[in-house]
Amino acid sequence: MKKLLLISSLLVMAPVAFPQSAAVFMPEGPLTIETQSGPVTITAEVADEPDEIATGLMFRESIAEDRGMIFDFGTPREPNMWMRNVEFPIDMVFMDAEGTVLAIVAHAQAHSERHINPGFPVKGVLELADGQANAFGIRPGDQIIHEIFGNAETASAEDTSDSEEVAE
Repeated sequence: MKKLLLISSLLVMAPVAFPQSAAVFMPEGPLTIETQSGPVTITAEVADEPDEIATGLMFRESIAEDRGMIFDFGTPREPNMWMRNVEFPIDMVFMDAEGTVLAIVAHAQAHSERHINPGFPVKGVLELADGQANAFGIRPGDQIIHEIFGNAETASAEDTSDSEEVAE
């Protein structure tokens, strides 16, 4: 009976006691980057739960050039990102509470445990395939349009009101 209890306890605790070793896929949706050369729209997964934020792109083989992952920290905080268990290099874009790009880290090295921190609080981080921040022309001061910043509805509402004025 004691052995059965011990085995049962170990099985219940297994998810907590053993590190994760599989990718976590999150809900996704459109994200637009307003750059000086024009808007770029990609599909982004949203990591906004503690386990999603902790896992990010770990245990995946790659990320497509037209995809990304946006981390929503809720209240702005100073993040400490790292590349443990990430199989490929990426770019990181750091944004404030309004979605304004504050800093970019290009070519974050795969498997690195070095902490990547912009040195100031941010609301979100957008992870992109290696080289895509440059390919998209993303620069500090550019605007990220996404629901986590509360500006996605505003952008579509402005588009709707513009089209209504034209229709009249």
